[in-house]
Amino acid sequence: MCQPVRVADSVSAPPICVLGLGLIGGSLLRAAVAAGREGWGWNRSAPTVDAALADGFDAGTDLAAVLRRAAAARALIVVAVPMPAVDATLAAIAEHAPDSPVTDVVSVKVEVAAAVARHGLQDRFVGGHPMAGTSESGWVAGDADLFRDAVWVVSADDGVDPAIWAQVARLALDCGSVVVPAESAEHDAAVARISHLPHVLAEALALSGAAGGDLALGLAAGSFRDGTRVASTAPQLVRAMCEGNRAALLTSLDETLEVLNRARTELAGQGTLIELVESGHDARLRYEQRERWTITDIPPGSENWLERMRDAGRRGGVLRP
Repeated sequence: MCQPVRVADSVSAPPICVLGLGLIGGSLLRAAVAAGREGWGWNRSAPTVDAALADGFDAGTDLAAVLRRAAAARALIVVAVPMPAVDATLAAIAEHAPDSPVTDVVSVKVEVAAAVARHGLQDRFVGGHPMAGTSESGWVAGDADLFRDAVWVVSADDGVDPAIWAQVARLALDCGSVVVPAESAEHDAAVARISHLPHVLAEALALSGAAGGDLALGLAAGSFRDGTRVASTAPQLVRAMCEGNRAALLTSLDETLEVLNRARTELAGQGTLIELVESGHDARLRYEQRERWTITDIPPGSENWLERMRDAGRRGGVLRP
């Protein structure tokens, strides 16, 4: 009889050290502590740390001290800084906690993995990406329930340590997520389509509405509001995620421009949008009707476990608590 992969029951839960206490990092620290984990965090901004302390969380601005504490406690270090700050953060880890297990929550995986390798941390690293967020940012926007029922990608790249992989998966499960195993390049290609491209399109749609002046904006209702929601995200965060996944985003953007150009040609020449509207409707129904299934009988470290995990993730499989 097939049994679910009981990562949460079979793996120790070390303390966590969260580097970066913005929306995602701050929510992660809240969620992990709420789940009974010991955890502390770091942020370079003193006001952010003060806010975290005021809310009863353990945090500091001394990165070296925080990392030495993580090394002593054998904590799982979570890199939760924006992509432009990842390299410097990894350099500090390599100096002060080189033997600690490390994961991240950055929205691109290939570029992070390359930075990890440059700093010699690849043997202790397993990437991660919780598919959750809001248009708000900063510690004050954090929510312990942000990851509840969300997908959390855990990188299933060749050579990852199965024990650290299981620790990262357990953290995601403790935060209320379901885990999807995926190889880093496949992850980046996928999120370019369903996360980064929507940001680009939202910015373009917002510009189109604004170009219509106050009348257009005054008439805007649900479709414009929903289509432009993520355009209210801080521009520097949008740039960091999209520019960090440039190659994959260019591919999906080129494909979308081809679809729009074909629709424009059809509308101009034949007066119809039938191909775009009907195929888009079918694609949306496919999204709405998708079903997740629980991955069973693939213990981390077992024979061919990484390829089996990747295959399961491609087919809609998830790990559950």
